[in-house]
Amino acid sequence: MKILPASGVEKIKILALESSAKSVSAAVCEDGKIIAQSYQNSGLTHSRTLLPIIEDMLKNADLSYEDIGLVAVARGPGSFTGIRIGVSAAKGISWARDIPAVGVSTLEAMAWQLSYSDGVICSVMDARRSEVYNALFEMRDGKPERICEDRAIPLSELSKEIRESGKRYTLVGDGSEISYKYLAENGISAFIAPENLRYQTAWGVAAAAAGKESGGADDLRPIYLRLSQAERERIAKG
Repeated sequence: MKILPASGVEKIKILALESSAKSVSAAVCEDGKIIAQSYQNSGLTHSRTLLPIIEDMLKNADLSYEDIGLVAVARGPGSFTGIRIGVSAAKGISWARDIPAVGVSTLEAMAWQLSYSDGVICSVMDARRSEVYNALFEMRDGKPERICEDRAIPLSELSKEIRESGKRYTLVGDGSEISYKYLAENGISAFIAPENLRYQTAWGVAAAAAGKESGGADDLRPIYLRLSQAERERIAKG
């Protein structure tokens, strides 16, 4: 195992992948700064878009895999298919080229985009069935400090927490709109991140990866938090 350097300690190039929702992105970052980033939200499947995005981005930035010191990937929660595609791509790159790898929480990666924020950062992804994937953070010296673990939680329970806390909450993630609407309908005040910072990106994955313990391809595992719809239906049928 290897502990990754925090920003400003030792410069390594991180290749970060994000495919946990409808959009897909890849980035190369060094010392917290973006060298290159590619983003696509075209409705095409990530199995068709992710690897070409990576290859084109590296070529356009005059980089190769030999320049990469770490592969980072959003390992979930999120879309079951999207997470599997991202983790599989990261494992393949890591294994084929013997590059260290690390998986990070999608929810933590989103929180990094609100480093300017005061109060509680409420990362939310639409989990359907009136639930969201959620984690809470507070910014400390420009870095998100985790308040709770990643969880799948009904909007009714999350809204109760927010109402009782009395703190300022800022919603970020692709579940922001439905959460904001639910809170407003129940008379609960919250803020929502500006649209250009609202959705998950590969830069957030790279930021979340710095300082974490890395391993190899075999150490990458997706995190789903709950069973897929197909698995739930199969169990319901006995």
